[in-house]
Amino acid sequence: MHALSLGTWWIHVTTLFEWILAIVLILRWSIQNNKPNMKWLALAMLPNLASAMAAITWHIYDNASSLKGLVVLQSGLTVVGNFCLAAAAWNLVRTKNKQSQPS
Repeated sequence: MHALSLGTWWIHVTTLFEWILAIVLILRWSIQNNKPNMKWLALAMLPNLASAMAAITWHIYDNASSLKGLVVLQSGLTVVGNFCLAAAAWNLVRTKNKQSQPS
């Protein structure tokens, strides 16, 4: 685990926990306020969380070349996650626009 500095490890790990907390809080808020579209946002955050976990796992094993597949997995999950987040954001805007239109 010496491949990264202590400060970099701190940022990696705290960001991971921050992302988990954000997912949980968004999900709780969506349930309490009956906002099902926010549930989609929380769900759309999961691929990026898995991407971060893959990156951290690779770093835990000192960026071993035998685990290069994790780098590919991480990049793929990042792409999928970014598309999911874009779709969830578009869904929120679309829903908000429908609600604000006069009947």
